[in-house]
Amino acid sequence: MFRKLWDVFIAFTRASNLGFGGGPSLIPLIKAEAVDRYQWMDNEEFADSLAIGNALPGPIATKMAAYIGYKVAGWLGAFVAIFGTIAPTAIIVILLGSLLVRYSDSPELQAMLKAVRPVVVILVAETAYDMAKKAFPSVSTWGIAAITIALLYFVDIHPAFIIVTAMLFGWAAYGRAKK
Repeated sequence: MFRKLWDVFIAFTRASNLGFGGGPSLIPLIKAEAVDRYQWMDNEEFADSLAIGNALPGPIATKMAAYIGYKVAGWLGAFVAIFGTIAPTAIIVILLGSLLVRYSDSPELQAMLKAVRPVVVILVAETAYDMAKKAFPSVSTWGIAAITIALLYFVDIHPAFIIVTAMLFGWAAYGRAKK
C-alpha cells in the first residue's frame, strides 16, 4: 500500500510542478502519469473523469488528483494525490515568492514565458486529440460536438451548463438504449 501511495504522490507532484500555465496545462501531464506511465486507467476513462471533473466546481488538477488517487488507493490515495498536487508548489511559491515578484518584469523571464506558451498549447491539443479518438464513435457524438461549438462561440452560455446538459442527454439517449 505504501508503494501505491508513494507512486500517487510522485505522479501528482511531478505533474503539478512541471505544469506551466494553469489547470489546462496540467491535463496532459496528469494523463502522462495516470494513463501512460502507471496505467491506472485508459484514455477513455481519463476522458470520462476529465468530463466529470469539468462539470464540478474548483480547479481541474485537484479534482483529477482526487479521483485518480481514490481509484488507486481509496480515500488516503485521494488525500495523497491532492497533497502532491498542492503542497510542493505552495512551498516553492512561499520560499521563492520574493524572487518571483522581483523578477516578474525581467526581459529574460518574459522571453521564457513567451517561448513556453506554444508548448503548453500543443500539449493540451495533443491530449485533446488522444481523447477525441474515443470520444467520436458515431455521427451523434459529432453532432454533440457541433452543437457545443455553436453554443460556446455564438451563445453566451456557461460551459458547465453544456456539460451537465450533455450528461443528461447521454443518460436519456444512450443509457436507456442499453437496458
